Amino acid sequence: MRCRAFFGRYKTSKYFGTDGFRGEAGVTITAVQAFKCGRVLGWYFGANMGKKCRAVIGKDTRLSSYTLEYALAAGVTCSGGDAYILHVTTTPSVSYIARCDGFDCGVMISASHNGYRDNGIKLFNSQGEKLSGGVISLIERYLDGDLQPFGGDIPLAAGKDVGRTVDYISGRNRYTGHLISLSTCSYKGYKIGLDCANGSAFNIARSVFDALGAKTYIIGGEPDGTNINGGVGSTHIGALRKLVIENSLDLGFAFDGDADRCIAVDSRGEVVTGDEILYICAVFLKNRGELIDNKTVCTVMSNGGLISSLKNMGIDAEICGVGDGNVCAAMRETGAVLGGERSGHIVFSKYETTGDGLLTAIMLMEAVIAQNCNLYQLLKGYRPLGQINCSIPCTDKLRAMRGVAELAGGLEKEYGVRIVVRPSGTEPMIRLMAEGENPADCERAVKILSDRVTDNCKEY
Repeated sequence: MRCRAFFGRYKTSKYFGTDGFRGEAGVTITAVQAFKCGRVLGWYFGANMGKKCRAVIGKDTRLSSYTLEYALAAGVTCSGGDAYILHVTTTPSVSYIARCDGFDCGVMISASHNGYRDNGIKLFNSQGEKLSGGVISLIERYLDGDLQPFGGDIPLAAGKDVGRTVDYISGRNRYTGHLISLSTCSYKGYKIGLDCANGSAFNIARSVFDALGAKTYIIGGEPDGTNINGGVGSTHIGALRKLVIENSLDLGFAFDGDADRCIAVDSRGEVVTGDEILYICAVFLKNRGELIDNKTVCTVMSNGGLISSLKNMGIDAEICGVGDGNVCAAMRETGAVLGGERSGHIVFSKYETTGDGLLTAIMLMEAVIAQNCNLYQLLKGYRPLGQINCSIPCTDKLRAMRGVAELAGGLEKEYGVRIVVRPSGTEPMIRLMAEGENPADCERAVKILSDRVTDNCKEY
């Protein structure tokens, strides 16, 4: 990959970013807003289309998820739709059930890897894909009080037209069965660590791996509403590394709060990121003749060494913007059956239409067992470049980015590195990355950029 600067397009949507509507629960994302989201969904997929909307709703383990869940369900039902409640479940399970059980849309209440004070709303269409910008635009206009697209306020259903809520825990159980069915081999004899981040995976991951015969060791499996992602999970991988080393486990998997990400740890306690997972799975699928056209999709944040290592294995990589929605879109456009992000969002389109941490863990187990080796041995031929990442907190992303593009372009030429600077789509942060053969040059470039962004944030 040539050294170049990439500046992710700043998303100007007021509420919805790269992975849904996210913010501090009760402050920037409220029950009133959730109710209004439900109102639009119930109307758009219902009366607007001359039928009754069927929406499926899941949530993670945050305290605020209960409030948002009931508010959303109320919005759907008072617009005449039916809301099917999965209760605590994973984001990919909502996508899977929306697609397989004939729902008009799916809603997941989660702030993913963020702390418990934050929460969010992720929306899916009937194919289990992230909802289109057109519907999102309608929701945002309604949130801001613009009733023009609706010809006045959305009518309230009355009498027999009022919707209902349905306990749909059977859907969650069916998703668990789906995961178990995807494994072609037994995990008997394997000792596996599972870090459930005190989140959505806590009541599914162990069921899946126990059913497949593994001896499981669990951390992050006791959610209390406030400890989701608290020192555990895919963004706090040290806890899983310790578990694997102290118990001499064969490998371990860490998920995030809503379990659409997976980061692995091998038997030596070494971290296997989404880039390494993508390499392992691409080569594995290619060797089985299942990597269509020998192509995969990764993002601008992926290590340049991944691109060259895949090329050496006869695999082409399409580069797209950050976010599993962008990954999925690029996969549809190119026909790739595999794509992913360094953060651990990996998409296997043969089985699902969004990233799934548990499915990723199963596919890694398939590769390990099929080749009868340790996880790290599957990385033969993978040669990463040095890469430094940094996140700078900010409240005004546009102001923080002033002059940064020009500065980064100059630093690329001066230090011979590739630089990515982008506003986060999920948090009030500016993400910086520098990559090259010399780690010291990467560190210098990131330091200069971070100082500039920090200074911009201090300006008034």
